[in-house]
Amino acid sequence: MAKIVLIGANHAGTAAANTILDNYPENQLVIFDGNSNISYLGCGTALWVGRQIDGSEGLFYSSKDILAAKKAVVHMETLVERIDFGAKKVFAKDKGGKEITESYDKLILATGSLPIIPKIKGLDLPQVAYAKLFQDGQKINSLLDQGDIKNIAVVGAGYIGVELAEAARRRGKKVLLFEAAKTSLSTYYDDWFTQDMDRILKDHDIDLHFGELVQEVKGSAKVTGIVTDKGEYAVDMVIMAIGFRPNTALAAGALETFANGAYKVNLKQETSKSGVYAIGDCATVYSNAIENTTYIALATNAVRSGVVAGHNAGGTPLESIGVQGSNGICIYGYKMVSTGLNLQAAEKAGYTPLYTQFEDTQKPAFIKEDNHKVKIRIVYDKKTRRVLGAQMASYQDISMGIHLFSLAIEEKVTIDKLKLLDIFFLPHFNQPYNYITMAALTAP
Repeated sequence: MAKIVLIGANHAGTAAANTILDNYPENQLVIFDGNSNISYLGCGTALWVGRQIDGSEGLFYSSKDILAAKKAVVHMETLVERIDFGAKKVFAKDKGGKEITESYDKLILATGSLPIIPKIKGLDLPQVAYAKLFQDGQKINSLLDQGDIKNIAVVGAGYIGVELAEAARRRGKKVLLFEAAKTSLSTYYDDWFTQDMDRILKDHDIDLHFGELVQEVKGSAKVTGIVTDKGEYAVDMVIMAIGFRPNTALAAGALETFANGAYKVNLKQETSKSGVYAIGDCATVYSNAIENTTYIALATNAVRSGVVAGHNAGGTPLESIGVQGSNGICIYGYKMVSTGLNLQAAEKAGYTPLYTQFEDTQKPAFIKEDNHKVKIRIVYDKKTRRVLGAQMASYQDISMGIHLFSLAIEEKVTIDKLKLLDIFFLPHFNQPYNYITMAALTAP
């Protein structure tokens, strides 16, 4: 029997815990988490805050009681202050000040990520919020309930910022969306797609301030405005959503790290120290698109990494098959999904990317109901013609299509291999010459 200590119990940690408890019950699992709740689906925050779902209750899928019922020892609201890797001991303190020391045979770090906080004035004001924990969602929801808060500045037009801008607008607030880049969602999508999202946001009266860098939040007792390199705007509340950084201070200097400070792991999720694993947002991943180690903070990646680490810590060797960074968003009913690399990311990775694209309705023109246009772009390498990424968008739910391209990237499929791919046709579902086939066939 081995004692496994797990630090952190959100998506990655919960996946690791369930893997160990369900498959290796002979081992002892001790869990530490600094929060009062676990398994919060932060991707549902905007749905809850925007009143698109009834409440926050369904955004949790595990708990201390569920894990304890499987015989785990669970310490909630308990901060791990130090790890002695030589002695294999963890030193923690609970909210009452009680010190707890645990030895371990195997250690799993699932310490997650923290919001990026720029060094600007005014971020300590009570009407400034972030979007990470359940408590952050509660704060945003509570502030939006206040009648005197009418003008909201959302800083950052990535996934979370765009979603929360929609949520605040659905609550009847005036929303100003700030982004240093020239468009929204530029990390995952090319301009052909982001221009659609920008238009949709604008059509729903969200005031776009792209290409502006926020320099200060103004106010004394409360927020009164926001200052950028291009102007000053009166606002009553600020939501900061400019991204996350890996939370790796606990083992700083003790483990090998990536360029951004994430714990560097192998395909078994093992760090530079034998028997010490790192999973989720605090760790690197292997990207099949760039064929190298990188950092992609997604809940789906976190869960997969937790499963891999759980099996390895439990005693069954298992390697990750890598990731593509598949992702998606739905704003005012418009759905965008992507996987792998867009053009900018492909160029940055050292490829000479080409692309092919197509736009058509999902179904034949004689289908009048529930038949929307679909856009698709496939990015591939000029030299090898290997598929590097894909992007799709529609009011139709075309999300399942992106999984095909995720597998194509993983298996190093070429654009030419897709040209005569066996894709079925029935008018209820698609077209005989559908957009996937046509994009592949017209690839230069």
